[in-house]
Amino acid sequence: MSHISHSISFSPLRRICLGAALALSVAGCAGPSVQDYAKEQPQLDLRQYFNGPLTAHGMFTDRSDKVVKRFTVRMTGRWNGDEGTLEEQFVYSDGSTQQRTWHLRHLGNGRYSGRADDVVGEAQGQSAGNAIRWSYVLALPVDGRVWNVRMDDWMYLMDGRTLLNRTAMSKFGLHLGDVTLAITKE
Repeated sequence: MSHISHSISFSPLRRICLGAALALSVAGCAGPSVQDYAKEQPQLDLRQYFNGPLTAHGMFTDRSDKVVKRFTVRMTGRWNGDEGTLEEQFVYSDGSTQQRTWHLRHLGNGRYSGRADDVVGEAQGQSAGNAIRWSYVLALPVDGRVWNVRMDDWMYLMDGRTLLNRTAMSKFGLHLGDVTLAITKE
């Protein structure tokens, strides 16, 4: 009997909590669409921008916006038609290094796909105007373990040489931090 009365007395509270959780979930999904940038110039074509040498300067901030790590990336992109590679060499502020090679494919209509050794499955990209949005899961080493982290990656072409990149990182829907990059075409 007490179990029934206990669950009845909390059912309005549970409804409020479930409603709030649902509202937060929906609000978390709301945001810009890549199509919002369709009229923005200059037009971003990854096959043109990521072709040749590039340099990026970036930082990772945790969920409290504290800068945790800074880094420089030397990149070289090469395209053969709709197939491309982007070689990245990272040097972090703590002296550590990392390499990643992206294998990219232009699918038409502003759509791209990409693979890399530390990407789980396939990255999906959609571009319009001066922007592209990538979505993928990165296998990220953290304290001797590997976390599969969701990456919501936005790139904006500012001019013919400069591209700004902002990536939100999350796991189980919880925001872990952000990566911010300024990329310059040499």
